[in-house]
Amino acid sequence: MNYRRVATVARTDLRQLAQAKDFWVPMGLLGSMFFIVVPTILLLSITTIGDVDVVDRMAEALEVLPESAMAQVANVNPQGQTGYALAVFLFAPVAVIVPLTISTAVGASAIVGERERGTGEFLAHSPASAREIYLGKLLASIIPGYFTVAVGFTVYSVIVNLLVGPDVGGWFFPTREWWIMILWVLPPFLALCLSLVLRLSARVSSTAAAQQASGLVSLPLIMTAYSQATGFLVGGGWVPVAIGGVAWMVAIVSLTRGVRSVTRARLLGVAGT
Repeated sequence: MNYRRVATVARTDLRQLAQAKDFWVPMGLLGSMFFIVVPTILLLSITTIGDVDVVDRMAEALEVLPESAMAQVANVNPQGQTGYALAVFLFAPVAVIVPLTISTAVGASAIVGERERGTGEFLAHSPASAREIYLGKLLASIIPGYFTVAVGFTVYSVIVNLLVGPDVGGWFFPTREWWIMILWVLPPFLALCLSLVLRLSARVSSTAAAQQASGLVSLPLIMTAYSQATGFLVGGGWVPVAIGGVAWMVAIVSLTRGVRSVTRARLLGVAGT
């Protein structure tokens, strides 16, 4: 295994992606809406403007949260409780949806896109092995998703702490549960999703077909990951952590088997199925 070749494949894909404005502009707008625009509007309306209707409705919704979750802000005013609940329990799990959506979109065209651009033959005759090409494509698909999370949640954390922090006693976000979610729960679901998407990208005949098929594959995984992340953040105990461990094992097996889907013949377009 030559990791320099893996890095070269990933770097080439990322360079091409950076030049594709029709991809990263919509994805940037998507991340901005989830991480900046919507949270800022809602948190401002609650903590600064003091929208009574919103606070009252959220207060009713907070009654369904576990006692362990609300104990963290038991001695905080209603605006602070509502802002905390929105920031931690509603918006934070978006960190699962955004990278899965973006990385899936990248991975869907990773292999079939080479054939459509006419670069598959060059890649097939390169010194890189099929495994190195596969890992490079996998890395190039993961990085955009996590990059979006890193940038988006850095800005999101500042917004949350500035708007909600004064009501709850200071800067509090990211929470410990959030770090566990990002570092333990998200990665295996992302790896599992991409292992399946890359297989599809290697087998289908067009990017459009790959995107349609990857949507069907990724949606159940996105919903499962989101539910586990939400359950962990609202006090689901160690069950989501255990599920994350199971997801790691499944992802490793799927990634190992997925290597076989990338062959020089498929890059050349003579074995598309």
